Amino acid sequence: MVLSVPNIVLLAKQHEIDALERLASNARLVGVIGHMIHTLQSERGATSIFLASAGNRFASERLALVEESEAVERELRTVFAAQLEQTAGAGARLLYLMAWVLLGLDALPELRQRAAARQLPADASVAAYSRLIAGLISLIFEVADTAIDPEISVLLVALFNLVQGKELAGQERAVGALSFASGICDGAHQQRILHLIDAQERNFQVFCEFAGDTVVAQWHEQQHAPYVAQLERLRRILCSTRPGAALDANLSNAWFECCSERLAGAWTLQRALVDRLQARCATLIAGAQRELEDSEGMLKELRANPPARAGLVERFFDSQVPVEQALSFMPSDNGVDHHGQSLIDVLQAQSRRLASMEDELATARRALNERKTIERAKGILMARFNLTEDAAYKKLRTASMQQNRRLVEVAEAALALVAFT
Repeated sequence: MVLSVPNIVLLAKQHEIDALERLASNARLVGVIGHMIHTLQSERGATSIFLASAGNRFASERLALVEESEAVERELRTVFAAQLEQTAGAGARLLYLMAWVLLGLDALPELRQRAAARQLPADASVAAYSRLIAGLISLIFEVADTAIDPEISVLLVALFNLVQGKELAGQERAVGALSFASGICDGAHQQRILHLIDAQERNFQVFCEFAGDTVVAQWHEQQHAPYVAQLERLRRILCSTRPGAALDANLSNAWFECCSERLAGAWTLQRALVDRLQARCATLIAGAQRELEDSEGMLKELRANPPARAGLVERFFDSQVPVEQALSFMPSDNGVDHHGQSLIDVLQAQSRRLASMEDELATARRALNERKTIERAKGILMARFNLTEDAAYKKLRTASMQQNRRLVEVAEAALALVAFT
């Protein structure tokens, strides 16, 4: 390539388009992953009822859901293959997580066979499906953590928290279905449900902070649907029945149906966020391609928009601009020629836009980093005190309430304490 300003500008714009196309590919990946999670959640719930009822309930429903999951899995494998053709834009962590998920997908047929033969405890079935779903959610987290456009970052943070909250609600459906179908109240299941109710609400709260007014309004509307009141009644039965006492096994169907309606509502919002994500990518790509076709316009824009420091230098050495005002973006009271005024306006607009983008990105990154800190602190507590994940989280949450501090602050303190011991 000949070294020239037009060639460099064209190359820069082409690199921008390549990055946006990778972003669009990741948006499609996130959409298909979300669909895979949704079908596996339904399959997990039906399988838990089937196993807990000794095969007397949900046999045909489970088979239908397995077929649906298999169809989405084929699509996911196709998207994975497309990602491998773009390895230049894929991080090592993303590829590692893809490989881990494929291990889980490859193990699904054996899991299903054992479930069909009722050679698998219901608890083990729920755990196995949940482990695979956790890997899929980690893929969405990885994409969210690497996005560079602020609007897309915000959408991904909303999407990630919706998917995570929905997964916890799906685990609640599976554990509750297992409890009802077994006909006996299990104390361990009771504790898991209480934890899942609390944890999912935190994710949904973060989701509402980032999702935008339209989606949040739809979310609040869903909270007044009849199935929500039904779910609360059934939750009270599960959480207030004495461990070891009988549960009405016939309520397993009602529980599964109202939980499924709730998950279906969240799935509708999830698809809306993915549509917005893909639309944003398409808009950015179309705009960049139009600019690429207008090479003369790009050069004009380059000249009209110097780096901020270059613009300040021009003003500093402009004899018509007072020295005390030269290093400010504010226009001079003594009057500046039309071209100078236009340049100042451009610099002011650029400064405001960049500041806004940085604020949005910082907010999105902070939500993701806080989650990482809490997960690390949980891991430390689990290893040091031989705790389960639920017990480690409960220890952090209890300390947070007792000290009247945010959960992430308690997690940071726990990590700092470990570093000095």
